[in-house]
Amino acid sequence: MPIVTVHLLEGRYPAGQVSRLLSALTERYAAVLESPVERIRAFAELHPPELWLTGGEAGRSAPYFTALVLAGRPVAQRHRLLADFTDLIVDHLGVERASVRGRIVPVDPDDWGIGGTPASAARRAEIDARARSGRG
Repeated sequence: MPIVTVHLLEGRYPAGQVSRLLSALTERYAAVLESPVERIRAFAELHPPELWLTGGEAGRSAPYFTALVLAGRPVAQRHRLLADFTDLIVDHLGVERASVRGRIVPVDPDDWGIGGTPASAARRAEIDARARSGRG
């Protein structure tokens, strides 16, 4: 279920650099959530500079990311994702830390499909085990 999308300015970063960032985000997501890497999706959404404003200024780089997680994940995990993803974006793209914004989006397991089946059913055993252990 874990999905991360990074919004970037089109033409600002070479494709290989963005690809390496997506790989690093995938690995970190798997580590933080203790999730098999096969479940993780990572995307870069590129925006034309003339359609991107930061502080009212067109084309000023300020990456933004969203990361989806199943509801019930502990606050500590969500906060670690915010910090770690920001670190990776800064390290891979060379942007100023203060310019990076991010959001963790909890999704109710009944509202997330895995092969057409709600995650609440498809991942029931995992969700129950996390709840029992206090790991979210």
